Amino acid sequence: MEFIKKYNLEGINEDLLNEALTHSSYTNEHRESPNYERLEFLGDAVLELITSEYFYKNTQYKEGIMTKKRASFVCEKALAHYAKDIGLNHYIKVGHGQENNVNDTIIADVFESVLGVIYLSFGLDKAKDYIYKIIVPYIEKDFVFFGDYKTMLQEYVQTDKKSLEYILIKEYGKSNDKTFEVAVKINGIIYGKGIGRSKKEAEQNAAFDAYKKSAK
Repeated sequence: MEFIKKYNLEGINEDLLNEALTHSSYTNEHRESPNYERLEFLGDAVLELITSEYFYKNTQYKEGIMTKKRASFVCEKALAHYAKDIGLNHYIKVGHGQENNVNDTIIADVFESVLGVIYLSFGLDKAKDYIYKIIVPYIEKDFVFFGDYKTMLQEYVQTDKKSLEYILIKEYGKSNDKTFEVAVKINGIIYGKGIGRSKKEAEQNAAFDAYKKSAK
């Protein structure tokens, strides 16, 4: 497996790694093969500890912002993205009925279960090194894994009971080829602007701009 060499994981417990890559649907067909669920439980806890420590030591965010930031980088979509990025999705064993539905939920679970194996095989420092190499670059780029920025901003604003408003600044172009520019106001102050080929797209881009600024 390429990721073993890439992340210096030679000597990893191969029996546990095999278990970490085994979905319950495969276990149902091969009773001798345990599935990844117990390792996923452990890996989830290890991941929360490592990412929590990272935000505590490397940012000055308040508790609520650290919670939101951490959640955005350990959500299902993010974990599935990391797993695909390092190729874990190619090694997952599923039952015949699940072969055409190896979805992001399964892939994200496997990312956590493999982390659990790394922790058991090498300890916390190695698990931290692994996570820092894979996840921290995304944190440093403030990468966004969600597509619905309006919902993200709405949830963020509701926490502080602030008002939220989208305003069309201007539109230009021919009727069949228009461009829209939208601003988003939080408590009457413009926090972000966005441009799009539709009002909806412009609002999403404005929300993304505002979320990045307000969540710092």
